[in-house]
Amino acid sequence: MENKKIRVAITHGDTNGIGYELIFKTFSDPAMLELCTPIIYGSPKVAAYHRNALGIQANFTIINSAEDAQNGRLNLLTTFEEEVKVELGSPSKEAGVASLKALDKAMEDYSNGLFDVLVTAPINKNNIQGDDFHFCGHTEYLEERAGDGRHSLMILLNDVMRVALVTTHLPIKDVAQAITKERIMEKAKIFNESLKRDFRISNPRIAVLALNPHAGDGGLLGVEENEIIAPAIKELSDGGVCVFGPFAADGFFARGSYDAFDGVLAMYHDQGLAPFKALDRGDGVNFTAGLPIVRTSPDHGTAYEIAGKNVADEASFRHAVYLALDVYRHRAEYDEPLANPLPKLYHEKRDESDKTRFNIPKAKNKDN
Repeated sequence: MENKKIRVAITHGDTNGIGYELIFKTFSDPAMLELCTPIIYGSPKVAAYHRNALGIQANFTIINSAEDAQNGRLNLLTTFEEEVKVELGSPSKEAGVASLKALDKAMEDYSNGLFDVLVTAPINKNNIQGDDFHFCGHTEYLEERAGDGRHSLMILLNDVMRVALVTTHLPIKDVAQAITKERIMEKAKIFNESLKRDFRISNPRIAVLALNPHAGDGGLLGVEENEIIAPAIKELSDGGVCVFGPFAADGFFARGSYDAFDGVLAMYHDQGLAPFKALDRGDGVNFTAGLPIVRTSPDHGTAYEIAGKNVADEASFRHAVYLALDVYRHRAEYDEPLANPLPKLYHEKRDESDKTRFNIPKAKNKDN
């Protein structure tokens, strides 16, 4: 496989948050520029404002097209020329519009093959809403814009565990109705394939969490385990996916049972993410699996409370870049042997006389 610099598109996120601080700190290390070619999708004026407010040394090269990105430089692609009022630490509609412009331009360039992977800085999910954005977050947006009809899966991962979600940004009152056998099976299959292709785990072991306390306690505290989750697990197992459960979430995390599995499939957002973040060491990454595009992000939000104070920790963002590079390479390695499969043993045409087969000749009888 050709050894080339991977082109990393980086959307600047909410312009009043810590996005630019994370980017500047991550690529202040010259070694990062040896690993990849970064392309920030944002605004030179906003970037300069953040740089001055933070009082940090951060050099970037302004480009007008991703095709002009230079190796060894922190490239900044201008996605809009309009003035944007930056109010560090304060959510605003204007900041949401600026974050969407960067996203939309990145998706346009992705469709034209101008970068390899995408890393997104945090957005404000409320302020970005509008006529052109009606999603709960990046995951749903990317599924529509770059999914090619495929469904996505949100995976949060660090050095401790990988947690995927059957449902993502749903109110608690809607979760139980959204938990179906079909949905569990779909998410588990995406998870299984991602663990194989994106993380190069040959035979992944996946733990499936219960929905109700004490895994329903035999139906006393809920029937979803017996009627939905357990049947899904059985059918998945019969189909060759190594899934186990359902496990009561509290005991599962308290005992550290996640150490025995390659991934954990949680039923809803906080069931998986609350213990994940409690055990996080600052290296957590959000990965969107199941889509053709490789997309990662830090596992935190805009952090308005520390924006502009030069105290944000870039570790999660740095690991998001690392993961994007790893997944890109893993997919190439996984897909390469599949590009030239062995020919079929025989080829059939309409006329039976045209059928050709590979036959093993019979050994001649020496007595004849």
